[in-house]
This record gives sequence, C-alpha cells and structure tokens, in this order.
Amino acid sequence: METPPSASNVSSFLECLSQECENYSSITNIIYTPSNPSFETVLDSSIQNSRFASESTPKPQVTITPKNEAQISSVIRCAKKTGLEIRTRSGGHDMEGLSFVSKIPFVIVDLVNLSKVTIEVEEKTAWVEAGATTGIVHYNIAAKSPTLGFPGAIAPTVGVGGHYSGGGYGLIFRKYGLAADNVIDARIVNVNGDILDRESMGEDLFWAIKGGGGASFGVITAWKIKLLDVPETVTVFSINRSVEEQNGVDLWHHWQYVAPQADKDLFVGVIVLRVETTVQVNFFSVFLGGADRLVSYMQEIFPELGLVREDCTEMSWIQSTLFSNQMPIDPLEALLNRTATGVRQLKAKSDYVRNPVPITAIEGMVTMLREPEANATMYYMVPYGGRMNEISESETPFPHRAGALYKLASLTYWEDSEAADSDKYISWSRRYYEYMTPYVSSSPREAYLNYRDLDIGVNNVVGETSYEQASVWAKPYYKDNFDRLVRVKTAVDPDNFFRNEQSIPPLPCV
Repeated sequence: METPPSASNVSSFLECLSQECENYSSITNIIYTPSNPSFETVLDSSIQNSRFASESTPKPQVTITPKNEAQISSVIRCAKKTGLEIRTRSGGHDMEGLSFVSKIPFVIVDLVNLSKVTIEVEEKTAWVEAGATTGIVHYNIAAKSPTLGFPGAIAPTVGVGGHYSGGGYGLIFRKYGLAADNVIDARIVNVNGDILDRESMGEDLFWAIKGGGGASFGVITAWKIKLLDVPETVTVFSINRSVEEQNGVDLWHHWQYVAPQADKDLFVGVIVLRVETTVQVNFFSVFLGGADRLVSYMQEIFPELGLVREDCTEMSWIQSTLFSNQMPIDPLEALLNRTATGVRQLKAKSDYVRNPVPITAIEGMVTMLREPEANATMYYMVPYGGRMNEISESETPFPHRAGALYKLASLTYWEDSEAADSDKYISWSRRYYEYMTPYVSSSPREAYLNYRDLDIGVNNVVGETSYEQASVWAKPYYKDNFDRLVRVKTAVDPDNFFRNEQSIPPLPCV
C-alpha cells in the first residue's frame, strides 16, 4: 500500500517552485502557507459549506492563487515531484468540500485570480476563465448584449470550473441543454504541466471534462462557450401555496405531470420548505416571453395553480437571474459578488424522478419535513424535458436525459452553532434518502455529480481503487458513460495523480 506523504514535503515543494519559476519573486505573493497571516482568510474566502470550515477539517499545506497557466504548470510538476495532492477550487461549492479538503497532505490551486470573461457578440461566443462565477458570466454577457444568455447556475456564486465540468443546469436549460452541452472549447493543464486546448487535448478528453468532472483529469483554466438567444423581455413569477390551507400537496403532485412536458420556453421549479408552523410549496418560474402569453399558457396547462397577470413581472433576462436566486433585481453588480450570504452547514441528496411520485409518498415527505431535524431543510425540484429529452445519454458524460421528469434534491441546513449536532441532521438526510428509494430512479439510482454525496460510495484515500469499487458511486453519476471515462483517465493520467474520494480511477497497469 502507498504511504501518505509527510507534511515535511512542503519545503521541498516550495524549493521546487523556486527552481521551476523563472521569476520566483513574482509568485511569492500568490503562495500562502500556514505561517502567512492571510492563510486562513484566503482558505475561508470560498468555503460555501461551513461543515468544512471547522478546526478539525484538514487544512492545505499551501494555497496557491495563480495568475496565469504557466504558474499552474509549475505547481503540478512540483506537487508530483514532492508527493503532495492537488485540489482545485473555482467557487468552493463542492457539497462535500472536495475542492479544498483532503485527508493526505495537499495543495489548493485556487483559481480566484483567473476570472476574466471575454465576449464576442458577433460570433455569439465567450471565453470564460474557470475561476469566474456564473454571476460574473451573466453580468459580462448582459453588459455586451441584452439578448444573449447562458444556462449558468441559479446561485451566482457558483464557480464555472466545477459547474460546467459537472454538467451545469440553468434557467434556460430546457430550451438549450446544459452548460456543458454548450461548451465548444476548453483549456486544461494536464498531469505533465502541458497547457492544452480542444485540438491538442483530443476529442476524448474534451468529451470527458464536459460532465465527467474536471478534477479527475487536470486543472481546467478556461471554457469557450456558445452564447444563446434570449428575448429582451422575460416573465417571472413566484407563488406560494401552503400544504395546510391552499392545496399545496395536490398542486405539487400535479406539477410533475405538467412542468416536464411544458414548452421549452417555460421553466417552473418547486421549492418546499417549512415556514414557521406551515409547510410551503413555492412555484417559481422564468418564461422566455411576455406575461400575457405566459398567463394564457399556464391557464391552459396548469389552471389549478390559478396564475393571474398580477402574479407576473416582466423584466430583462439578466434581472431574472437575480430574481431566481431571491435577490433584488437591482443593482446588477450584485452578480459580481463572489461571497454567498448566510453560509451554513449543509448535507445534500439528489435523485432523478422518472415516474411521478404518488401523492401518498408526497404526504410522507411533508411529514418528514415537520420533524425537528428538518426545520431548515428544503426539497428542490428542477423540471427536465424539452431539449434535455433530445440529447443522447452518451453525448457528454452527464447521462440524465430522456425520461427524467425532474431532478429532486433535499438540502438539509443547520447553523454553525449546532455543529455538535451535525450527525443528527446528516442522519435525517439519510433517512429521507432511504424513504425515497421506491419512488425515484433505480438500477442505478441516479444522482447529480454537482450535488456530490460521499454516502453513495468513495475511493480509497491511498492505494488503488478498483473499477468495481468506484462503480458503486460512479454509475449513479454517469451510468454507462463511466466506462469511457475510465478509458480516458487511463490514457491521460495512468498513475492517478489527480484524485479525490470520487475521482475517476485508471485501469491498473498490466
């Protein structure tokens, strides 16, 4: 069995960097070791789940905030030489903290300084550096054109490095597919420190990083994306219906039959949560068109909801990205803020629903939500259908396509002051997941990579991980695409340098 490297390798790593970099003094201001007074500030700056901000959480030996790709090349070569692991962080939203936590001595490559967005309006393309957030991308596109958009994450602080490489859905994905479906080029620093684009990396690796997770294959530094047409005016609504008095359960149940089959221009998601003593079902929508057309269409397909013109607000596409995150629609500059407000401790579970959940099971979900451990839990449902039904499961590593009615997530939150009770909340999350087993996809039970969940299986921290062992967690994320991902990994990183608890393993050397 391999033995983990010792922390003393850090001095060797820093010595290597001084030799690798032609102008070492120019990078000393991007290197943070525990002796640096800014070490904790830089480390904590992008932690979006405070479960992984405790004193007991393993800390990096070094954090590097590179300003160019050549510096990343040097970091990779020196980490390889000195036996340190690399974790790459763009926004810090990994739900199990894998972009900034490791159980063996490691270095964080934090891409915060690589966040430039270059828009080509005539070509309808953009180069986006991997440290940009989806909010930064939305803002920069809108600054150039009010009629171009992209299906970035609903939360604007999500980093595009992980978001796009895991698939990445957004409010217009029913019309245009995922973020990854609209990536047309990329730049990656591979295990040898080589800087590659689509042509030089080849189509297999380019396929793998568009939904297979970038962290298994190298450090992605930039994406070239295809910008997509949106109207000058979109329409939004957010309607709450209580379970107790406003038929919330019946509406939620009926939504399953309506939203996935709706016109591609319409996104209607559902959030269910406790508000004081009631359970509230929130229907939130973005429609690529005017309010009158939306009201007429909703009255046709979902009259039970009772949508009226007064419920609707017309606004620009860019304003709708703020509205959907429950933020004021002005100022737009709020999209540039990298720091999420109200960061708490979180455990996530994700599923794909392929047959409508029976109303009795929904009533059971409501009952569970009334339990004390679920007082800050939300169920979150994202309708599929539309364009997602038209793209082959093997087009990218992201396989959750035709037949998936919606993605169902359970997000269980608790405050830092309750950290001692974390096990209680995580246990509730697992009981909920067990309860849902009969009602969601099976063989495999599908899960979304960007809602990472280590409960479904992990690799060995040290030593090799077999294909069979990794299949336990990988098949839910990738289904049959896992086999091709393993072949790509074996070709580009046969020694498994880029690894984490849920990274693609290479096939063993024979």
